[in-house]
Amino acid sequence: MTGTPDDRRASVTVASPLSATPFRAGPAAFGGGCAIQAAVSKSRRGLAHGITAYALWGVAPLFWKQLVDVSPTEILAHRVVWGVLTFAAIVWIVGVGADVRAAFRDMRTVAAMALSGTLVVINWGAFVVAVETDHLLDASLGYFINPLISVALGMLVLRERLRALQWWAIGFAVVGVVVLTWRIGRVPWISIVVATSFGAYGLVRKLARVESLAGSTVETALLTPIALGYLAILAVCGEGELGHASTSTQLLLLSTGVVTAAPLLLFTSAARRLPLSTVGFLQYLAPTTQFVLALALYHEPFNRHQLIAFGFIWLGLIAFSIDLARQPISRTGR
Repeated sequence: MTGTPDDRRASVTVASPLSATPFRAGPAAFGGGCAIQAAVSKSRRGLAHGITAYALWGVAPLFWKQLVDVSPTEILAHRVVWGVLTFAAIVWIVGVGADVRAAFRDMRTVAAMALSGTLVVINWGAFVVAVETDHLLDASLGYFINPLISVALGMLVLRERLRALQWWAIGFAVVGVVVLTWRIGRVPWISIVVATSFGAYGLVRKLARVESLAGSTVETALLTPIALGYLAILAVCGEGELGHASTSTQLLLLSTGVVTAAPLLLFTSAARRLPLSTVGFLQYLAPTTQFVLALALYHEPFNRHQLIAFGFIWLGLIAFSIDLARQPISRTGR
């Protein structure tokens, strides 16, 4: 229950059928009710935003599949250029331009955002390649592994002590990757790149003292000159898609900024309104949706060895989830 110190000191007594104690209602009886109602409304909005964000990330392959005739490098360049324009528009609408300017004046923040931008582009590139080459299952596996990579990075970089179930979770994930590598005869590099790049990205953003929207704007802005240069070279050589591809393809490329920004902003809203444990469980929606799309819609091969590997990963996630549920509820301020 929330309220001012005076509210909390006021007594609220409700008489039971077996008691002659009279009912006395202080200010908290009314203020507390309003606070509870507001908290419930806030939680529901956060849950809706969180589900929508992860659902959008989950169905993202449906969008990227429409661009299979465009090279992954050009897709990344367009995503950066139109992404920074989208973020800039949102910054202007929300009115947080001062935060962005402050971030650019801090060289440590700029360096951190340059690193995080590089990591997120690597992640985007691996995912686009996975979709275009019919390896969505590998990308799904990578995002299933990602929470466990984050735990391992917390131990290695932040010197966090792992609990017993976290050790079990990481152990199951390692066994799953080893089984997959052994049976298919190659390292599942897409899964590993997706998981490690996004895990490292989350670590950098956690350590950087910058808000989510401002940070995303800065990191994409730092990459924009490279992306613009690449697109300019393509245009000069007459090889770029803009002005040459079909109208639908060009419109899809122009919309990559919105596709990038929308789920991120919804996720940020959810992270501010929900307990960290709830956000932790919601993150499984995206790879689960991708897994279903890979099998049901794109009919990617899925053999017994992959099932065993996924099984170990899922056992690790079960252990991770049980450990998460047993911890005291906390809120994230990302």
